Amino acid sequence: MSKINIFVEGIKYEVDDKQTLLEALRTCGYNVPSLCSWQNGKCSLASCRVCLVRVKGERRLVPSCAYPLRDGLEVSINDPDAVIARRTSVELLLSNHSFDCQSCPKNGQCELLEVSRIVGARPDVYKGAKTETTYDELAAGIIRDTSKCILCGRCIEACKDLQGLGILGFEKRGFNTIVGPAENRSFNAVPCIQCGQCTLVCPTGALMEHSEIDKLDKAFQDGKIVIVQTAPAVRAAIGEEFGEKIGTSATGKMVAALHRLGFYRVFDTNFGADLTIMEEANEWIHRVTTKAMTPMITSCSPGWVNYIEYYYPELIGHLSSCKSPHEMMGAIIKTYYAEKHKLDKTKICVVSIMPCTAKKYEKDRKENTVDGLKDVDVVLTTRELAKLIRRAGIAWKKLPEENFDDDLIGEYTGAGVIFGVTGGVMEAAVRTAYHLITGKELEPVEYKPVRGLKGIKEASLEINGQTYNLAVASGMKNAKVLLEEIKNNKSKYDFIEIMGCPGGCINGGGQPYVKELFLPNEDDDIRDTFIQKRAKVLYDEDKGKEVRRSHLNKDIQKLYEDFLEEPGSIISHKVLHTTYNKHREKYPNQEED
Repeated sequence: MSKINIFVEGIKYEVDDKQTLLEALRTCGYNVPSLCSWQNGKCSLASCRVCLVRVKGERRLVPSCAYPLRDGLEVSINDPDAVIARRTSVELLLSNHSFDCQSCPKNGQCELLEVSRIVGARPDVYKGAKTETTYDELAAGIIRDTSKCILCGRCIEACKDLQGLGILGFEKRGFNTIVGPAENRSFNAVPCIQCGQCTLVCPTGALMEHSEIDKLDKAFQDGKIVIVQTAPAVRAAIGEEFGEKIGTSATGKMVAALHRLGFYRVFDTNFGADLTIMEEANEWIHRVTTKAMTPMITSCSPGWVNYIEYYYPELIGHLSSCKSPHEMMGAIIKTYYAEKHKLDKTKICVVSIMPCTAKKYEKDRKENTVDGLKDVDVVLTTRELAKLIRRAGIAWKKLPEENFDDDLIGEYTGAGVIFGVTGGVMEAAVRTAYHLITGKELEPVEYKPVRGLKGIKEASLEINGQTYNLAVASGMKNAKVLLEEIKNNKSKYDFIEIMGCPGGCINGGGQPYVKELFLPNEDDDIRDTFIQKRAKVLYDEDKGKEVRRSHLNKDIQKLYEDFLEEPGSIISHKVLHTTYNKHREKYPNQEED
């Protein structure tokens, strides 16, 4: 990449020659609107025509998102024809758009509405019929409303480029064109893994998480004992919803807000993560010592579990049988915790605040129950938690720093915290597996070979003279590479961590939107760095914890002493382990659902 000069409104700027014109204009300080460019300037369609500018020498206005740079390029953003054209493009989009803005869950973060304001779009300039609407709310994780879709294609590209799936595409033709699964099926009738990456890039309310706030409200109304837990990645992002800079740790304020929302207890899912490590490390050691099915693959990410059930059912035996941390936590709350406090477990409602839309499906799996009771009753995303806080009139900036409740299952270690970032589960497992095998502690405690945001990471670890090969992948496009190796008997690994979302839970489908239009105080490179900044929050908290290894968690030790006996015991398997569906239909019948 080399530097070239371009001229914007007659002013000279030095830019990278590999950028698109839109990227270059933004790095020069010009906030040119766009609705179809979706990630780091990527735009395969140039369809919205909202970024049109005048380039000297061109007969027509050009879409800056798809226009290559050249040295000496002369650009005018404020050209009268370009100003009118951008406004007209937005007005045409509005003419086929639903206007229930006040009740739209995207209100306040709708890019179409913000771009309309920027270009000065006028209401009702173009009137006429609107495309027939499809409203799909059958899937547990995601809702699709085509009345709000602007055909930008971002979701199509995210599903294809990030996850390698291609669930979404353009359906029908001409005025009747919509975006959806093949044959305009429901998300519930196609092999969608419910990861929610499409919701992160959608500029409007066309793709949203399936809200469960009403279920929480009913639990309070019915007098349930409502206990909440929060995933580690939530603290790394919830502050963004209230104007905090990306990379701000919000643990104390988040806990304070949850206390004010009236929950019976506020726990950290990190306890469940520590518990997962105890069971998972024990399971891995058993597999490698008995020559059982290896490599063993982690099972914390429900989007990933959906993927292997749909696309590689013959490899399900490689999955750890451990439930995910929040499911383990819910199971322990309704067994051990309820018994110790003499609570009626049938009246307990466990609420999980998660960075993930797929966990809404996970909680309803019949495999995630104990004695007929669901481990978790309600799953809310980080975005839904922000809505609850606003609805309750809680002033975020005025909240004090408070601690999680310390009640039998309140302690957690640094190992639990890093579960929220790709490589974190592997690192936490290595810290404990090393101890279980050798009786000693791994030093230094940080196992940095598995850190970083690379799609596939490899490492090796020597324990008692034996070398174990490890791999970490995030995003299904990367997971597929490792699965194909296993399928073809070419895998060299003993242990693999896979997370459904690129970068891990910190970039989960239920996390706050990272849209430059709404983050004016952030650095220019937020699209490249927001995942790193969120990851740093978790690594910093791990570093600041006195106890950083799951097996040294005093509450975990007490739990095994009083209830679970030991990792892998009969009671542990009943409460903390699960099974998978090897015969899940890749294309389920919508009518049956």
